[in-house]
Amino acid sequence: MQIITIRYRKILSLFFTIIILASIFFSIGWFGRIFYPIKYKEQISIYSQKYNVDPFLVASIIKVESKYNKDALSHKGAKGLMQISPITGEWGSKEIGILNYKDELLYDPEINIEIGCWYINKLKNQFNNNLELVLAAYNGGSGNVTKWLKDLNYSDDGESLKYIPFKETEVYLIKVLKAYDIYKKLYNHNTFEN
Repeated sequence: MQIITIRYRKILSLFFTIIILASIFFSIGWFGRIFYPIKYKEQISIYSQKYNVDPFLVASIIKVESKYNKDALSHKGAKGLMQISPITGEWGSKEIGILNYKDELLYDPEINIEIGCWYINKLKNQFNNNLELVLAAYNGGSGNVTKWLKDLNYSDDGESLKYIPFKETEVYLIKVLKAYDIYKKLYNHNTFEN
């Protein structure tokens, strides 16, 4: 009986600690900003504006993709802050007009963020500004999302997904949307003013 009471107290104490920390996190912005920083504000501001993308969405993608590590490299070869694949990097650089492109340029925050914002804009146009489809395509590939929308196992209406067959993409979508919501609560749009 004594052991159960001690365990119950520990669990109750942990529960209240989590509640208190969550309250602090959301009520005191500076505390939340420690865990959800925004680095490269100038580049995010410039290119999100240029390509008509919400800067908080860009910050959220960077947070989830690389945790603001400009030298990040995925197991699939995606590089830099926004984890741009070499194929997307080459395509984007041609469309944007980046001369003498090579994959190593994806580690340059300026180029990485510009290509990332350009690509998000492309996906927004392709998927009628449907944020969930844009994020699913950013992670799982636009070809896959287009295929899923045509399959009744994944979409009832051809315009939204009821199920994402890639677990990684499903988890990615949840993480980015959560980060996006948190960034919008912690910061305001003055954050990106030059």
